[in-house]
Amino acid sequence: MMSHASAALSRRRLLALGGVSLALAHFPRPASAAAARDPRLIVVVLRGALDGLSAVAPIGDPDYVALRGALALSPIGDKPALPLDGFFALHPAMPVFARLYKEGRASVVHAVATSYRDRSHFDGQDVLESGYAGPGHTESGWLNRAVFALQAAEPARRRGLGVGAAPPLVMRGPAPTLGWAPQVLPPAGEDLAQRVLDLYTHSDPVLGAALRAGLDADRIAAAGGLTGDMAKARGGMDQPNGMRQAAMGAARLLATPDGPRVAALAFDGWDTHANENGLLATRLAGLDGALEEFEKGLGEAWKDTAVVAITEFGRTARINGTGGTDHGAASVAFLAGGAVKGARIIADWPGLKTSQLYQGRDLAPTHDLRAVLKGLLADQFGLPAQALAEKAFPDSAAVAQMSGLIAG
Repeated sequence: MMSHASAALSRRRLLALGGVSLALAHFPRPASAAAARDPRLIVVVLRGALDGLSAVAPIGDPDYVALRGALALSPIGDKPALPLDGFFALHPAMPVFARLYKEGRASVVHAVATSYRDRSHFDGQDVLESGYAGPGHTESGWLNRAVFALQAAEPARRRGLGVGAAPPLVMRGPAPTLGWAPQVLPPAGEDLAQRVLDLYTHSDPVLGAALRAGLDADRIAAAGGLTGDMAKARGGMDQPNGMRQAAMGAARLLATPDGPRVAALAFDGWDTHANENGLLATRLAGLDGALEEFEKGLGEAWKDTAVVAITEFGRTARINGTGGTDHGAASVAFLAGGAVKGARIIADWPGLKTSQLYQGRDLAPTHDLRAVLKGLLADQFGLPAQALAEKAFPDSAAVAQMSGLIAG
């Protein structure tokens, strides 16, 4: 029998669709908050390992400037870092995040990492998205399993939506998913679509069900205004335009009354081995633009939305010979949205002396990323601790969820 993913992929090939790496899902609201809130969660995966010391610089650490050399940010100069709390400053490519921070709608978790320490992109990304403590688990992701764990409470809303050639690992798994992608060819007429649907319903029920789900997803997309040129991604997912387009589409879908409530996007290109100053500025500008599109596109729903941007690991504290950094350990997690308890840097700062660095080379992890993600799932959707420890993040009972990430 064909899997959900295989069926959706066949449907995409059938309709000649393409698009961005994006996945979305419905989440039931906890009964205690259903009357007042309609919460949404957006997970942005930054693939390639973000340099947290450049994204959110500890300019107040006495060892920072000497350690970072040409990569060190400064509060003065032609492109000054954006002040946050006196000790930390934000990369100048992120003015939108800086504004949200000042408005109390954005925070940073610093010196944070998964439990993985071996510095392989492939294994690190698998750990990041699967939710397991180690690599080798690629059959499902923590966000999909969280959706599935909530379905028993409200079966009528158990629906997920994957946008793009295939959803990121974080959104694959047992929870049913619809498939949708921006169209690159003129859409099939309604009569043709119905005839193809009838054909596959009788000859291949699994593919027929996937096609029906895809057409339903297209209906939601059309209701959200994702038609014509707006639906076509301009630029890759490692470029600012592509990131903005993906965020714009996600926001429109999340904002529709019968649309999804959870989204996962994957932005590529964060591997800054060389020429980090120029490369990282471009990527961070794209992420900042995506946050702006989320805020604009979600409209009234922004007040109940939390966005978290995460990466597989950080980068070395010292600059290398090509003006870049190598694979490291701890990095940052960005939190933004109207639901976020903002204007905070959450950090148990480890220090930057050589004796304080992880293995003498990396920012040392002091927060477990699973604690952050558990806290968001619990506060936004009421997922209980047992489900978080056994379903979303297996064998993680010892990792306590981080509380207070969402405004009361």
